Amino acid sequence: MTKQTIASKVQQKLEPIISELGYELVEVDYSKKVDGYNMTIYIDSPNGITLEDCEKVHKAIDEPLDELDPTEGAYTLNVSSCGLDWPLSTDRDFQKNIGNIIDVSLYSPVERKKNYTGTLVGFDKSNITIKDKSEMTLPRSIIAKAVRHIDF
Repeated sequence: MTKQTIASKVQQKLEPIISELGYELVEVDYSKKVDGYNMTIYIDSPNGITLEDCEKVHKAIDEPLDELDPTEGAYTLNVSSCGLDWPLSTDRDFQKNIGNIIDVSLYSPVERKKNYTGTLVGFDKSNITIKDKSEMTLPRSIIAKAVRHIDF
C-alpha cells in the first residue's frame, strides 16, 4: 500500500471522530523518519490548538487506529497543530485566512517581484487576490509558498 493510500484510509476513518470532538482534521502524514515510520495527524480549531487538545485527540483515535491497522508494521503516532507557518494551498486554507495578512513567494516574478505581503481579500480556482497599497491578483499556479504573516 502506498503512503497516500494509507493516509487516505486513516483520514476517512478518523475524520468523523475528530470532528465529533470539535476539531478539524487538516492532514494525515505517513512518512519514514530517522526513528522509523511516523503517522502525524494535524488538527485545527477556530480557537487554536493546545497540548491538551492534542492529547485528547490522541486518546480518542488510538483504539480506532489499532482496529483499522492501516500499516504493515509499527509506527509512531503523533497529533499536532498545523502551526503558525502552515502553508496555504487548498481552498479551505485560503477561505480560513480571508482578511488575514499573508506572505506569498512565487516561482516566477510578477511585476519583477517574487515575494509579496498583503491582506488576502479573495481567491478562486486559479488566482488569489491580496491587498497592500493596491490589490494584486496572483495566479495560484506560480505560488511556491503562501503562509500567514507572522509579525514579531
